[in-house]
Amino acid sequence: MKAMVLHEVGKPLELAERPDPEPQSGELLVRVEACAICRTDLHVVEGDLANPKLPLVPGHEIVGIVEAVGQGVSPHRIGSRVGIPWLGHTCGHCSYCRSNAENLCDEPLFTGYTRDGGFATHVVADSAYAFDLPQEADPVSLTPLLCAGLIGWRSLKKAGEGKKIGLYGFGAAAHIIAQVCVWQGRQVYAFTRPDDRQAQTFALSLGATWAGGSDETPPAVLDTAIIFAPVGDLVPLALKAIRKGGRVICGGIHMSDIPQMPYALLWGERKVASVANLTRDDAMEFFPIAAAANVKTHTVVYPLAEANKALDDLRGGRLSGAAVLVP
Repeated sequence: MKAMVLHEVGKPLELAERPDPEPQSGELLVRVEACAICRTDLHVVEGDLANPKLPLVPGHEIVGIVEAVGQGVSPHRIGSRVGIPWLGHTCGHCSYCRSNAENLCDEPLFTGYTRDGGFATHVVADSAYAFDLPQEADPVSLTPLLCAGLIGWRSLKKAGEGKKIGLYGFGAAAHIIAQVCVWQGRQVYAFTRPDDRQAQTFALSLGATWAGGSDETPPAVLDTAIIFAPVGDLVPLALKAIRKGGRVICGGIHMSDIPQMPYALLWGERKVASVANLTRDDAMEFFPIAAAANVKTHTVVYPLAEANKALDDLRGGRLSGAAVLVP
């Protein structure tokens, strides 16, 4: 198999030939059709997330075909299309797993972080954390749903039922969840980097009511806001934009420090909360909703060997939608 491998944090990935992996008990061997690149991959590569498995194959928005199964897995899964997300395994016995909060598991494994991921031609995955996907669908268009979509959906649920919702950082997750919000009858207010007219035009094309820079004041008081950009400075700005009793949800796994701010921004029973990982129930809820809302993902395809270029384009804010690697 071929894989783009991280040998040292902060260094470029290297294309390598590796032996084909073999699925162990409870696992699947998947031939990767496509793997989207998430900002979390960038955080892993750059060392913002501590203690990755090294050497490591990043990537956790994986779509592929099951080629073999390990002991205890039904052979009927061979030939099926599956999606492999960030949450790759949970212990099943900690207090969080026992209370239907497996996203907070004390002993988890994460795809493309603590176990090898999908920047490769093949990947091994825990069969219980590989979701069945439609055989007739385009694998490239499905990939962003595996993290950008799932984390966006979990963030949206935590944000509540408010009609006026602000989305800060209009990238892969926001462009999916904006479509769901419009389908639900909500008004979307899209916040981009200042003067990023391309992203603002993109947001408006997806049905956003308004689009502007993150330094701008929206034309209406928001009920709730989701911050997808990993920028702590956005928290006080989002609090300032929402009504009393509103919520600000931080959807990223990593964020720069939140600056000191006046208590008045939080007062009025405003709330700030984070979203951590995902659960399998999130996927069971979200995939039918994405289909019903006719969500269209916007992707830019790169060959597997150009993973470093794709990461650099993401780093530089040169993408509308999601970058996707194709072996």
